[in-house]
Amino acid sequence: MGLTIGVDIGGTKIAAGVVDEEGNILSTHKVPTPGTPEGIVDAIASAVEGARAGHDIVGVGIGAAGYVNRQRSTVYFAPNIDWRNEPLKAEVEARTGLPVVVENDANAAAWGEYKFGGGKGHRNVICITLGTGLGGGIIIGNKLRRGHFGVAAEFGHIRMVPDGLLCGCGSQGCWEQYASGRALVRYAKQRANATPENAEVLLGLGDGTPDGIEGKHISMAARQGCPVAVDSYRELARWVGAGLADLASLFDPSAFIVGGGLSDEGELVLGPIRKSYKRWLVGGNWRPVADVLAAQLGNKAGLVGAADLAREPDPVM
Repeated sequence: MGLTIGVDIGGTKIAAGVVDEEGNILSTHKVPTPGTPEGIVDAIASAVEGARAGHDIVGVGIGAAGYVNRQRSTVYFAPNIDWRNEPLKAEVEARTGLPVVVENDANAAAWGEYKFGGGKGHRNVICITLGTGLGGGIIIGNKLRRGHFGVAAEFGHIRMVPDGLLCGCGSQGCWEQYASGRALVRYAKQRANATPENAEVLLGLGDGTPDGIEGKHISMAARQGCPVAVDSYRELARWVGAGLADLASLFDPSAFIVGGGLSDEGELVLGPIRKSYKRWLVGGNWRPVADVLAAQLGNKAGLVGAADLAREPDPVM
């Protein structure tokens, strides 16, 4: 169908990129993310106009962090933007004159990885993104499965621990409270506070106190063999693997694709996740075990996936 534009709405910038049918990004245009919902719509349109210059564009796909309706037109609810039943498709179409589809950003990233990245060659893939929170996407039979209302695959808010830690969504015990970048930092701070003698390397990378520990410090310390940093990654992997085992019972995929910022650590995080997944998988010693693979597109996955989803009238179910 030709060239499309994918839009990634970030906390500080909005990026629009022209993407071809092979998943290659031909050009990009970025604008700062405004502080108001109305300003963000205008900024999306501005980014699209900047990216489309010199290209014949047939459609636009927008990845939005929030609940998007089945018709890929309205954002029911966005936690970080004051969007409630926001008719984003109509608003951006009116400003750009281009056909627009709106997709949940984690779904868009999952589709990008399935089509052009770590999931290429698989028909049945579950993707999770391990970042500040935890998101994901479901591809079964080469289709992105979004559920009846369009809001499936909110994996981060599966309740793993009854009456557990309070989540930003208002519930308690959500998976992302135990398997995310925030959780990793919490584990490291707790362990450094309890046994500072085992966290000398980790503490030395910050300000010397547990409160000064950041995610980047944990990665650096773990690579130097710091016991607290290594143990914090193991705790994170225990929860990630347990959740993947539950998802395997539901969907039986051939592969799990692990993306998000934490996946950049490679085998430091993926190796322990595989062990935990196999440990918690029901019948794991007697059944085929899905691959646990690293995402390949990095922070481009959402933009590429959104652009590709704009090529078909309704490729989702």
